[in-house]
Amino acid sequence: MTVLAVNGSPRKEGNTSIMIDWVLDEIRREGFETDTVQLGGLAISGCRACGGCSRMDEYRCVVDDELNSVIKRLPEAEAIILASPVYFADITPELKCLIDRAGYVDIHHGNRLRRKPGAAVVVARRAGHVHAYDSINHFFGILQMITVGSRYWNLGVGHGPGTVRGDREAEETMRILGTNMAWLLHRLQDAGTD
Repeated sequence: MTVLAVNGSPRKEGNTSIMIDWVLDEIRREGFETDTVQLGGLAISGCRACGGCSRMDEYRCVVDDELNSVIKRLPEAEAIILASPVYFADITPELKCLIDRAGYVDIHHGNRLRRKPGAAVVVARRAGHVHAYDSINHFFGILQMITVGSRYWNLGVGHGPGTVRGDREAEETMRILGTNMAWLLHRLQDAGTD
């Protein structure tokens, strides 16, 4: 079983990446494979609302860019983590692009993300966490996914690169999130359900 984390930050090794690593450490400790995809740096564009994905024979967007390789991986994963720094009280444009396009693809291709566990991870300098957190969780909700949480909202505070390491509560929250995700994956394995 693979848990796929999608880093919506343009910084490959910034605060968002640190938060993802805290979560994935716990998931790996429980015996699951993990992988992280970096959206920053990919040549991608937003949804065009063209409806072309509904006419595609495969699980992909009609827009032919690097985002399709990420979209294709979502239904192959056993669980998905979507992570973003806060940009003007919301997620990054790159993550919004994935949400919009992958959402339409999934709806038009048999709801393959339905009942997959999903978790949001958000980091900000000061505020805007909750709106960004909600943006990700709305994606999980509309696609009938199972939202995994922690003992607090899955968020952290950090301004400069690496400063989230000073947020001990965020680290504990992320580690509990990873433990909760692994717990759910074990239960789903035991149940043998789709």
